[in-house]
Amino acid sequence: MLPGMHDPAWSRIVVWGLAVLLALLAGWLDWRSRRIPNWLTVSGFVLGLGVNTALGRWGGFKSGLEGAGLALGLLFVPVLLRGMGAGDWKLMGALGACLGPQRLLQVLLVSIFIVGLMALVEMVRKRRTKQTLSNLRVLLHAFATFGMGVREGIVTLDNPTALRLPFGVATALAVVILVFTKSTFKTF
Repeated sequence: MLPGMHDPAWSRIVVWGLAVLLALLAGWLDWRSRRIPNWLTVSGFVLGLGVNTALGRWGGFKSGLEGAGLALGLLFVPVLLRGMGAGDWKLMGALGACLGPQRLLQVLLVSIFIVGLMALVEMVRKRRTKQTLSNLRVLLHAFATFGMGVREGIVTLDNPTALRLPFGVATALAVVILVFTKSTFKTF
């Protein structure tokens, strides 16, 4: 065991470092191929749980499982409805295993904000504002009525006309931004 291994500051640096490596590799792969492979998400999950267990014993293992479970639970419905890719879902689960539930929520919220900005830019750039607002209306109606009376397949990843955004890239940016702000403002 390394000296200082159970020091909370050192532990945070290690888990954030692992998250940065995982997110950057996933973001790069998502940018290039629009896919996040299972070998990366599964190994990230196992490594995240392993590192947290080594650093925090049972509490670290439990935190990693809670983070992964939270990510997979929160994002299950969007994946099930084909509004989010399974690779993105598994990436968030792996990051949850690395970061635990509180830090995962930070990454998830910043990722959603960034992908929202990306969507706005793409919507304007591709002159798809009217179609996007129509899709938003359908989604809000489906949400409000629990999907009753909504035609299936209108707003999904399976729709060939839908804008596709690399959520892995947004997640990589979110992790880097959070690490930078935490280290800059000494809240690491």
